[in-house]
Amino acid sequence: MNEYGVGGVPFLFIIDYAIREPILIPLSELNPTRVRFEIPGNARASSVAPPDQDLAFTKSPEPYAVYESKFARAMAHIQRGDTYLLNLTCRTPITLNCDLRSLFSRTRATYKLLLDNDLLVFSPECFVKIANGSISSFPMKGTIDAAIPEAETLILTNPKETAEHYTIVDLIRNDLSQVASCVRVDSFRHVLRLQTNQKDLLQVSSTISGTLPADWPAHLGDIFRALLPAGSVTGAPKQKTCEIIQDIEGYDRGYYSGVFGVFDGTSVDSAVMIRFIERDGNGYLFKSGGGLTMYSDGQSEYQEMIDKVYVPFV
Repeated sequence: MNEYGVGGVPFLFIIDYAIREPILIPLSELNPTRVRFEIPGNARASSVAPPDQDLAFTKSPEPYAVYESKFARAMAHIQRGDTYLLNLTCRTPITLNCDLRSLFSRTRATYKLLLDNDLLVFSPECFVKIANGSISSFPMKGTIDAAIPEAETLILTNPKETAEHYTIVDLIRNDLSQVASCVRVDSFRHVLRLQTNQKDLLQVSSTISGTLPADWPAHLGDIFRALLPAGSVTGAPKQKTCEIIQDIEGYDRGYYSGVFGVFDGTSVDSAVMIRFIERDGNGYLFKSGGGLTMYSDGQSEYQEMIDKVYVPFV
């Protein structure tokens, strides 16, 4: 990334959660039969006609008793002070009546990625943007069913969601301060609406930014290495929380909750790889989760994990 950055070489990057198998592809060498993506202002996606039939989408979340066991272990760590925000994720088997290539064409999202017809991301969450020497991050924490009466007021006044959002904003400010100066919160807890195949959701987000050194393209890889894994899908303190996550979740996240994005030669746009489907043998797995704090309730967190298993239709 440093080499491509200093040379002004436009490229796509796909970085897994544990940074074990990152993929870098110069845009001039991109194979559209293998990789398709859509990023605001930059898309590489060959046209695929969506199938005539309606999409059949079913999900089979793990039983609450299984989730509750992991939740209880996470809460014990929070109560001991080992962590004060922990993003607990799960795998949910799903069934589809089309392949991921067709689903890519039928979904809408700010950020979309298809890799080898084996991995599909339709993420609403930007990781960082870099433009004109400024780096910005947009963490999302706090989700509610938009159909609930007074949903926006409820999500903004909920003590658990408030604590979670304050914590992630503080974490991202700290992360950006490792690579940038003059770090500031530009917008705090604004509400976005997400349309899905099941229900509309409200999502709470903030905007944090800072100023990079003039030679930032020569250190592009160093910048991402310092910021990863993303705070919104790990927790705080980050290093200790990542250790706890690895022990509790019981599976390898792989590319889920990693990041992907594009350096176009002068600027960067990237996304957190959430809203994530991957092929699993003859079936598919959807990976989702949510942040836990001392105010968390097991049933509510379990329902949020399930609510995030959705497809945003065109």
